Amino acid sequence: MADQRIVLALKFLLLVLFFESTFEQQQQERLTSPIERAALLGLRSSLGLRSRDWPIKADPCSIWNGIKCENGSVSEINISGFKRTRLGSQNPQFRVDSLVNLTRLKSFNASGFYLPGSIPDWFGQRLVSLQALDLSSCLISNAIPGSLGNLTSLTVLYLHDNNLTGMIPSSLGQLVGLSVLDLSSNMFTGSIPVSFGSLQNLTRLDISMNFLFGSVPPGIGMLSKLQYLNLSMNDLSSSIPAQLGDLRNLVDLDLSFNSLSGSLPAELRGLRNLQRMLIGINLLGGSLPVNLFPVPSQLQTVVLKSNGFIGAVPDVLWSMPRLRLLDISGNNFTGMLSNASLNTNTTTAELNVSQNLFYGGLTPVLRRFSFVDLSGNYFEGRVPDYVSDNASLVSNCLQNLSNQRSLLGCTSFYTEKGLIFDNFGLPNSTQPPARENSGKSKRKVIILVSVLGGFGLILLLVILIVLLLFFIRKTGNKTQRGVGVGPATPVPSGSSPPPPGVSIDFSSLGDIYTYQQLLLATGDFGDVNLIKYGHSGDLYKGISESGIPVVIKKIDLQSHRKEAYLLELDFFSKVSNPRLVPLLGHCLEKENEKFLIYKHMPNGDLSSSLYRKTNSEDGLKSLDWITRLKIAIGAAEGLSYLHHECTPPIVHRDVQASSILLDDKFEVRLGSLSEVCTQEGDTHHSRITRFLRLPQSLEQGTSGSLTTTCAYDVYCFGKVLLELVTGKLGISASSDAQLKEFSEQILPFISIYDKELVIKIVDPSLIIDEDLLEEVWAMAIVARSCLNPKPSRRPLMRYILKALENPLKVVREENSGSARLRTTSSRSWNGSLFGSWRHSSSDVAVIPAASSARPGGSSFKQSGTSNSQGSGQNGGGDHSSSHRRHSREIFPEPYDEQDVEKQD
Repeated sequence: MADQRIVLALKFLLLVLFFESTFEQQQQERLTSPIERAALLGLRSSLGLRSRDWPIKADPCSIWNGIKCENGSVSEINISGFKRTRLGSQNPQFRVDSLVNLTRLKSFNASGFYLPGSIPDWFGQRLVSLQALDLSSCLISNAIPGSLGNLTSLTVLYLHDNNLTGMIPSSLGQLVGLSVLDLSSNMFTGSIPVSFGSLQNLTRLDISMNFLFGSVPPGIGMLSKLQYLNLSMNDLSSSIPAQLGDLRNLVDLDLSFNSLSGSLPAELRGLRNLQRMLIGINLLGGSLPVNLFPVPSQLQTVVLKSNGFIGAVPDVLWSMPRLRLLDISGNNFTGMLSNASLNTNTTTAELNVSQNLFYGGLTPVLRRFSFVDLSGNYFEGRVPDYVSDNASLVSNCLQNLSNQRSLLGCTSFYTEKGLIFDNFGLPNSTQPPARENSGKSKRKVIILVSVLGGFGLILLLVILIVLLLFFIRKTGNKTQRGVGVGPATPVPSGSSPPPPGVSIDFSSLGDIYTYQQLLLATGDFGDVNLIKYGHSGDLYKGISESGIPVVIKKIDLQSHRKEAYLLELDFFSKVSNPRLVPLLGHCLEKENEKFLIYKHMPNGDLSSSLYRKTNSEDGLKSLDWITRLKIAIGAAEGLSYLHHECTPPIVHRDVQASSILLDDKFEVRLGSLSEVCTQEGDTHHSRITRFLRLPQSLEQGTSGSLTTTCAYDVYCFGKVLLELVTGKLGISASSDAQLKEFSEQILPFISIYDKELVIKIVDPSLIIDEDLLEEVWAMAIVARSCLNPKPSRRPLMRYILKALENPLKVVREENSGSARLRTTSSRSWNGSLFGSWRHSSSDVAVIPAASSARPGGSSFKQSGTSNSQGSGQNGGGDHSSSHRRHSREIFPEPYDEQDVEKQD
């Protein structure tokens, strides 16, 4: 009995102690400083926070969400994921001045909470106790203040996914206690600060997806604690510093999507803890060092694709026990697959060695890979059973498979290697025949040579006749062509004669300027008036004698094509439209320099106007949505005119943000017209050219399409639309590789079935309501249609124009096409989307095909009415027949992994 009383007494004592400690803890958690309470209330007001998160009458330390206190003072503030009140969301700004009075604040986290504006300079002067700062995805703009380097207590700094610009301040190198620095997905320029080599406690450094250039500082190799290094998607050049091999603790290295050159330094073998090595899509070359990869290795992912590596692949690379992905595609690696014995039964790894120079038979090393891409090599022999069914084996020399290389190609390759090709497993291989059959073989050879000689003679005669007819026809066209639009005008003195097929009416090309007039207009072509170095000439701003601002293109014939300016003049002499930049005149008197004078566009081009510097505190001002849609429609009108109102159709070939010029009212004028040409159609000449395998003056464009087709313009216009929607500068000027990366980040969030997805990719600086969001959604859908990798499935420009003029019709439920679209499979969604416009009465007008153009087939002809649609990107022909084609043959399908067809 006594024992029970003792136990009860002990329990009661423990209970009293528990309640006492809880009461003391609650007393300690209460905010005791009236100054800090007033600061929090001020912050609550300036940010427009809701009362459910920060109730005004409650104690902040014990009740408010995201607030933590120590010793009666605020130590942590976390407003990540908070929502503003309706009033506060109308004009969100970076207004956090009240933080000045929170002198003991250690952590401030506002990730995902919009704070448009600049980081205040006082951040680095007053918040000296700050240890963690997270401002990621906050819509912050302008430069990082150098004063942040004074926050020497800082250990974590997240500024990724914003619109920060300028150079990365070198003062950040003073944050010696920093363990995490993430500046990725911004718009920084300049080089990586050398001072980063002083951040000895850094474990994570991410400055990917910016516009940084220059070399990788060797000092980064001194960051001995670094585990994660991501410098990808910049424009870094020079070689990879050997000092990176000293990063013993590095686990993840990503240098992909840059312009790095040279060879891989052998010192990288020091990265013994490395698990991911991503160095693809650069300008690297040379052979891989034999001892590049340490043994044993922790590597799980190795990506070296799209470089210029040569030679053999080290055997150790095939047998790494933890390997999950090996991608060395798009190089010049050669040799046979490894026969190394494997100690692992891994079946989940992926291998991509496509587009290299590998040869020989397939070996058991392929057993460990569940997915294999061996396409574009010279492998021979049979395909073993252990090769997975989903393996890609096209364009090789393998037996019993379709879509392999030709016998001649395979034989030539193996002969150059001093090897004998197996002739696809068929008899009569490249080995010499037996002697006893030599007599019969000689007779067969004589007969074969006779037959082939006869066919060859006949074929030669046919070729000569065709070429003769073609030459006669071409000569006849020259005599019929005349002088284009106006009467014959002498070529100005000093200019070259027009190239064959071009006749220019100089009287319709504005004023003739003298060289002295241009010197006065541009201040002797001084650097102060230089706008930019263009690919077809240098652009200068100037003032004409009449006081009109002009832009003068200076063309150096020693560094540019001599006929380029004449072709542009020929274009302007025969084509006129309000959506084209006005040509005011020309100066052709100098022998090696020519000058074209254009009307000045006050708002520059789209690439420089999407974000514009201001004198206000905000620093950068982005174009509002109404203006962006206006620009998209204007550009579409210009391209629609070229594609559908000129005969034959005209291809711009340089559609990007920098070629979309903007006047004082943001009306579009298409510039960069030095590359325009008529669309390559299925004409008599092109058929003969293809039949005879003669060289054509066609360049390969994006996604494998020809740049001389209207479909190429549509593809490039889709990139411009993506840039308008996302606000990510440089998309429209990106290469195929860069666009693929952008597409992987953007296109999954564009769906006709889910409007909310598009919010994740919309330019954070846009302030849009529900109706405007639907317009943004519609433009994103149209952009995705334009980017279909199959040219024949991209929409015509006239349909794109109608979609942009009626964006709500694209997505609203009441639209019959939209309703139809939501009940059809993804294979025909664009057919439903554009179907109602495709069959509208305004689209029925037909332009004569290219063959019906006036004499002089290379000249341009405007249609009689502004609503006529031309032959579009189909290259002429009977429009009515194409009008009856099934929607899936005319409009693109979604850019889904499941639906995209492989190109030929």
